[in-house]
Amino acid sequence: MRIEITGREDVLGIRADNPGPLTLEGTNTWIVGSTDIWVVDPGPELAQHADAVAEEVSARGRFAGIALTHGHGDHSDAVPLLLERLGPVPVIAGLSGARRGQKAGDMEVVSLPGHCTDHIAFAHEDIVFTGDAIFADSSVFVSPGAGSLAGYLAALGELRDRGPRLLAPGHGWLIEDPQARINEQLEHRLNRERRLVEAIGVGHTSIAEVLSVVWDDVPDYLLPAATVTLAAHLDKLHEEGRLPEAVERPVIPEWVV
Repeated sequence: MRIEITGREDVLGIRADNPGPLTLEGTNTWIVGSTDIWVVDPGPELAQHADAVAEEVSARGRFAGIALTHGHGDHSDAVPLLLERLGPVPVIAGLSGARRGQKAGDMEVVSLPGHCTDHIAFAHEDIVFTGDAIFADSSVFVSPGAGSLAGYLAALGELRDRGPRLLAPGHGWLIEDPQARINEQLEHRLNRERRLVEAIGVGHTSIAEVLSVVWDDVPDYLLPAATVTLAAHLDKLHEEGRLPEAVERPVIPEWVV
């Protein structure tokens, strides 16, 4: 599926056919540029998707590089497929040391941690490609770790202050009112924190109890992701000296990095 942006022929999205609870309708691969073409998040290891991306890149100009918002397989597994089809190019990614302000063609690396340890974003003029940091219609999971949730909230605030016209996420639909959506997500996370503190304060200390009280709006199939975000919230409270010792801490599954 093609995702077109009105008035912007230099940016096109191609959605992979990998729908699921965490990938929503599928992974969005973004093709950026008019002559020197960069690909943001090549997507999952699906030959048909890689073929569609390669065909579009070839029709537009010279393949110049790959920009990875993060290393999760649904965003990065197609990198070898794309290089095989189009030839070797630079790959700019958090895991390879990309830092705020670094250039990826006409794009600029933007710090946007939280979803995983290597997560970054890319700004192209007034559009920011946000990977899995923010979606149009649902929240994202935040990985645990020192400073992870606090860093995520701070980065969302910095993204809001940047004032982009459009956010192009790694899944779902374009975010056409970034200010409002970012504010919604900040309030969503802070409201979860308030409810979590209240639940702990009245004696809910087990993972099951906290999830049933604080994440009561989450369907069962998304509880594993909610548990990951719960761990991030608990880490933040611990860092701030607000977490009682009796609170049970989740065991983090291997797929979280």
